[in-house]
Amino acid sequence: MTTAVLREMRWWDIEPVLELEKDLFPEDAWSRGMFWSDLAHARGPGATRRYVVAETAGDTGGARIVGYGGLAAAGDVGDVQTIAVSREHWGTGLGAMILTELLRAATAFECAEVMLECRVDNIRAQKLYERFGFEAIGFRRGYYQPGNVDALVMRLNDPSTSVQGTEING
Repeated sequence: MTTAVLREMRWWDIEPVLELEKDLFPEDAWSRGMFWSDLAHARGPGATRRYVVAETAGDTGGARIVGYGGLAAAGDVGDVQTIAVSREHWGTGLGAMILTELLRAATAFECAEVMLECRVDNIRAQKLYERFGFEAIGFRRGYYQPGNVDALVMRLNDPSTSVQGTEING
């Protein structure tokens, strides 16, 4: 398994990210516009977002996106907007690497807590979040549409205590 490298997500990554998004979340995939909107707030002195992609070298030598994640900050609260890892990279630690970078960003944004929603049927993701100290605090009924799937709301107090790993280029 080739090691993935994280880097800042840019506008030219939207199309390959959308392909992965549609594969992993066919019923409730994000739209192109949703990614464009968040990336518009990810650079410059007033940035309130941090988006990263995970790349591996492809069979033909080109880089291939195998994961991504994003965080939004508002005041002292961060919100994990999305995390996704291609199926062939499940269980490799890539999700933890992406989450670590998002928590590092939350710390840089001076967030006192980080929130997220996770499908109630996504046990793999819930276990990842719990390993980082997130705790379930409630549900959002019918949050994921059109499948009408409930979301588990989770919170992490003081994300700086969960930050681990190495720095990435951005």
